[in-house]
Amino acid sequence: MTTIANNSAIQKNNLLRPAIVVGALGVVFGDIGTSPIYTLATVFDPTDPHPVPVSANNVYGVVSLIFWSVMTIVTFTYVTLVMRADNHGEGGIMALITLVRRWAVPKGRRTAMTLAALGVFGAALFFGDSMITPAISVLSAVEGLKIVDPGLEELVVPITAVIIVALFAIQRRGTATVGRLFGPVMIAWFLVIGACGVNGIAHDPGILRALSPTYALGFIGGHFHIAFFALAAVVLAVTGAEALYADMGHFGRKAITLGWLGLVLPACTLNYFGQGALVLRDESTVHAPFFLLSPEWARIPMVLLATAATVIASQAVITGAFSVASQAAQLGYLPRLRIEHTSASAIGQIYVPWINGMLMVGVLILVFAFRSSSALAYAFGMAVTGTITITTLLFLYIARTRAGAPLWLVLIGGGVLLAVDLMFVAANLTKLVHGAWLPLLIAICAFTVMTTWQRGRQIVTRAREQAEGPMREFIDGLSTHQPPLVRLPGTAVFLNRGGDTAPLAMRANVEHNHVLAEHVVIMTLTTEPVPRIPDSERITIDALGDPDDGIVHTVARFGYMERANVPRALRLLDTEQTEGTLDLERATFFLSKLELCQGDTPTMAAWRKRLFIATSHITADAAAYFGLPLDRTVIIGSRLQI
Repeated sequence: MTTIANNSAIQKNNLLRPAIVVGALGVVFGDIGTSPIYTLATVFDPTDPHPVPVSANNVYGVVSLIFWSVMTIVTFTYVTLVMRADNHGEGGIMALITLVRRWAVPKGRRTAMTLAALGVFGAALFFGDSMITPAISVLSAVEGLKIVDPGLEELVVPITAVIIVALFAIQRRGTATVGRLFGPVMIAWFLVIGACGVNGIAHDPGILRALSPTYALGFIGGHFHIAFFALAAVVLAVTGAEALYADMGHFGRKAITLGWLGLVLPACTLNYFGQGALVLRDESTVHAPFFLLSPEWARIPMVLLATAATVIASQAVITGAFSVASQAAQLGYLPRLRIEHTSASAIGQIYVPWINGMLMVGVLILVFAFRSSSALAYAFGMAVTGTITITTLLFLYIARTRAGAPLWLVLIGGGVLLAVDLMFVAANLTKLVHGAWLPLLIAICAFTVMTTWQRGRQIVTRAREQAEGPMREFIDGLSTHQPPLVRLPGTAVFLNRGGDTAPLAMRANVEHNHVLAEHVVIMTLTTEPVPRIPDSERITIDALGDPDDGIVHTVARFGYMERANVPRALRLLDTEQTEGTLDLERATFFLSKLELCQGDTPTMAAWRKRLFIATSHITADAAAYFGLPLDRTVIIGSRLQI
């Protein structure tokens, strides 16, 4: 099932493995690695609508439940299973969607399309996660100031807001410059929290008995009325699991596995058990066991280190949102967005201004509305459990249809995993009125926009094809066009959505101006369900009409992780197949621009039509998006009703 991207230097050069592991530690594990700051405190939070009483049995049960939840969901489901399902080396829920769509067998196509739609909802949940993670992470770290000096409590929200604004302000600079600093900072973080955990365990080694799953099972079986509600907070320990899968294409499965098993899992486990030991010794520490686990002299440095770690965690999830939005646009679920590549060497480091602004506003609203990490925790779990459950479901479908896993194994093994996931979902649904509605609302809004855009795009494509007419018929009619066409010296490039219809801009130019360039290239851009296309497979050429008429049709293929650079793709053309040398340095590029307006045709509900038209306004400028020279680009518009 696993295929590794051919152009990935990570997989090609084993000598880079230590550096890649360090990079993975700095980017991939920031979210899950900062979960110890707030997880245990949230479980025993007395303000919770369903509080867990502090007692020795409950502490043992909760710590054991946290450990085995991490082992089941992160280590087994993601690291052992899901990360084996990649799309040419790339992971993430959008990659799973493409795999499901690609491998759908005819008799199971309806099931596959339903699962793909469910995957889109999972991607929509991720946008909610991308808003909640920076808010809860930075808030939880800055809240350490209250431990140092309770009088600083009023400064927590303003300081958090300043950090959030600064974080989003530097996104345009990209992570290429500071990325190499992330790994060492996170290594220091994991070593420190691991050492604090060891110190806590040393005072009460008996907490290590919670490593036995019997404590977790006993807690659930013997105190189900408490344990069930505790799951809504326990799930915070696995937040960031999706990042392990989503960033697999950047670092490789081996590097992520080594980082997780070699440092992150041991450090987090030690810290959770150390916190448990601290609470057993002194129940009054349950409100902030993470910060109180460190010596008093080290608490200010710990707050600073925690703030740095949570900023890095936020950086990772924001970058993930950029990637998801970019992939969604490539697959037709979002409009074409303006994307800026921030690194010449690191694949996937991009900046999407519109998404960045939307996320910043959303995060600030959450910070000022909820004002504490414990209040946000109720919302956080819903986004995480929903995404995890959908990912597991998509993986099981792929394991059965593509890998040929036995049906009994999928039903039994998959049933157990889904039962665990659904139990977490059910527990978080009990927090619906306390904040869990928030990620669902964000996801429903994002899902509605994405599916409306996909549907509207299909309608526009059909209407556009009718207006454009058959390409072959149009090309054949050029020789008998009246009045006769004037062929001007030079090269014209017409961008077209497909190879069967004539470009609107070309048809308008011929019908109204009666002129055509001596050399004409009609270029169709296609997005393939793979991350990247090598240059050797980028371009295909097809002569149209008379071999001597100087008109050729080319198809430029791009992966959904790539940006379509038209001039660069044109340089790959074989001049022997283009019926003459193309003057690409002085070529004129023609674009067709549609002005959408609402019509009476019952293609979609009226509100969806208005939503589709409104969404189209965020579409990036086509000339800039495709890398066209603005001084040699001509845009010809037309109106289209939907």
